[in-house]
Amino acid sequence: MPYISENKTISHIRTSDMAIQTNEEHLQGVAKLAAQFAAEFGCEDIARIIGLLHDKGKEQTEWQKYIQGVTGYNPKYTNIQSGPNHSYVGARIAQIQYPQLAPLIAQPIAGHHRGLYDYCEYIEETKKEIPNDVLVPKLQSCAMPRLQNLKSYDLHHFVRMLFSCLVDADSLDTEMFMNPEQASLRGVHTTMEELLSKLEVYLAHLKERSEDTEVNRIRNYVQEQCVKESLGKQGFYSLTVPTGGGKTLASVLWALNHAVNNHLHRVIIAIPYTSIIVQTAATLKTIFGEENVLEHHSNFDPETIKDSERRERMQLATENWDYPIIVTTNVQLFESIFSNKRSDCRKLHNIVKSVLILDEVQTLPLDFYKPIVDSLDTLHRLFGTSVLFTTASQPVLTGRIEGSNPSVGFDALTYVREIIPADAKLHEKLRRVELKIDENPKTYDEISSELLKHQRVLCIVNTRRDAKEIYDRLPKDGIRLHLSRMMCPAHIASTIQQIKILLKEDASVPVRVVSTQLIEAGVDIDFPVVFRQEAGLDSILQAAGRCNREGKNGICITYVFSLGKEHPLPPGFISQTNNARLNMVGSFDWFAPETMAAYFKQLHCRVDDFDKQQMQELLYKPECEFEEAANRFHLIDDQTIPTLINWNNSVGLYQQLLSEGPSYQLMKQMAQYSVNIRKRDFDKLKSIGAIEEPFENIYVITNPAFYHEDTGLSIENQWIEETYII
Repeated sequence: MPYISENKTISHIRTSDMAIQTNEEHLQGVAKLAAQFAAEFGCEDIARIIGLLHDKGKEQTEWQKYIQGVTGYNPKYTNIQSGPNHSYVGARIAQIQYPQLAPLIAQPIAGHHRGLYDYCEYIEETKKEIPNDVLVPKLQSCAMPRLQNLKSYDLHHFVRMLFSCLVDADSLDTEMFMNPEQASLRGVHTTMEELLSKLEVYLAHLKERSEDTEVNRIRNYVQEQCVKESLGKQGFYSLTVPTGGGKTLASVLWALNHAVNNHLHRVIIAIPYTSIIVQTAATLKTIFGEENVLEHHSNFDPETIKDSERRERMQLATENWDYPIIVTTNVQLFESIFSNKRSDCRKLHNIVKSVLILDEVQTLPLDFYKPIVDSLDTLHRLFGTSVLFTTASQPVLTGRIEGSNPSVGFDALTYVREIIPADAKLHEKLRRVELKIDENPKTYDEISSELLKHQRVLCIVNTRRDAKEIYDRLPKDGIRLHLSRMMCPAHIASTIQQIKILLKEDASVPVRVVSTQLIEAGVDIDFPVVFRQEAGLDSILQAAGRCNREGKNGICITYVFSLGKEHPLPPGFISQTNNARLNMVGSFDWFAPETMAAYFKQLHCRVDDFDKQQMQELLYKPECEFEEAANRFHLIDDQTIPTLINWNNSVGLYQQLLSEGPSYQLMKQMAQYSVNIRKRDFDKLKSIGAIEEPFENIYVITNPAFYHEDTGLSIENQWIEETYII
């Protein structure tokens, strides 16, 4: 028999008033919520059973003693510091009662606290006997869900989606009992219809204020096409629009219309770069209101939201994405889709029956191309998600993707519907730039001399080192600006804003900017001349998109150059993409969509593996290795270490850290003033005492000599040299 306290089997105790939530109340509450979530993809009954079983292990006598002791409810048990594992109990019951459905029911239960297990560990965990003091319920029969044409890569997503329904339901039901005031802040949202109306009003006002130019007529045409094509059924769509064609607002217009027409619940926008996210989120907040746009990425500081209740609602929504519009990163989206952790997976069920916009889709990493494309296929077929790919440089996403040899290739999506018809030829109508490609190797001095021939010019290079070398060679008369990841996010944002202001002022004042690639995609700036170091065609065209953006200067030039006299291109992806461009034989209109398709086929032929971390071996089978796959699936192989630097407001944050210790809020604010330092540079700085560690794994450079107002973190400076001499 289960252990009874005052005739109640306890699940939670609210210490503020010592109120008890019984286990039966909790199981029923979780079952109801989980079933509600899973009903969206036809698995209501399975999710209800998962909810009813997930905490059966709490009936153990020793667990009941633990909960009473740790909360102070019963002083007799305060010496009990931990309770027995309770997650495996419900999983074991599920295996016995539902042997055919066991992987779908038991795995989410077994992992609902520690995360989804690798298969062997899951089997080992559920070999344990059901404790004698747990009542084994007789549950209703449950049929297999009616799913057609299941593919090998569907199962792991299916288990993870049920896991998401359970852990969100578990968290929400617990919160409703333990913290009802906080729970009341969730779930009040503007409808898709209301958001569409807001956007239509905004666009109408924008149209009234806009000049009747060719560019604006094309933007109106793009919007009209988006409204027309939004009536289509759920599926895969692409919006291929040259830079300056109003792609961002048009894509959201399509998404909201499509959501309304297909009864979808939210719009999720995934973007590769934080610089674009900040810009996009700011625009959307202006249109829809701060209360309707969730900005979810590592650099977002919640303290920028002044209304405390709205700020708390937003922070709660980052847990489960229960918001009408989410703007996030590719990393946050896809690493959650392949995660095994409770906190990451909690949001996944809210991707079901949503519109997913993948902006700058050409940046999806080819090392993970197969599992990403497969996951998108599953999200659409099983979970009713519509996907829109948007870019000026559309990659190949359909048919057979061929790699460096036949064994590398894979079958991608069957069909993607393009919103803009090919005969519209927007690349011709929006042609504002000509490429001049010079393959002859140049020096830093030669490139800086070329830049000096222009009053307003942007130069984009591949590495931080190249950016600083060219910047240092520019004279200090006029205005020269530098952008790279050696600068903290707040410094980058401030500099981009400064550039935008300067470009609107007196054209006689020289404005010369040297930047790494962080500025080339999606950042809304407009230079009459752009220089771009040799790279892949997609990167070159993105850089060209910062040139003559509004088309007010006729045809302008983007110069492509090589720094071959200084050094070869770094090995790896940059060289790979550049070689793909160089090996395109024939005469091309570089801006034509068919040229981009040819370029990506050239690039794919140089890829040795579209599934470098072997997701297929780990997950495309009944015996899924959830934890190992999650540990391997990292879109960015980041060998850098975030370090707080001494710039602007960071001094106050450092003092707050010392006096109050680390907190979630403070760490988010500190991220705005941190630089990700490469391991070798970090070790060098640490060896001379430049880096402090006031708390474990929190690193700080307090000496202002290491951070330059113009170029950011300085690895090579006089202070270091003098230290080594001493």
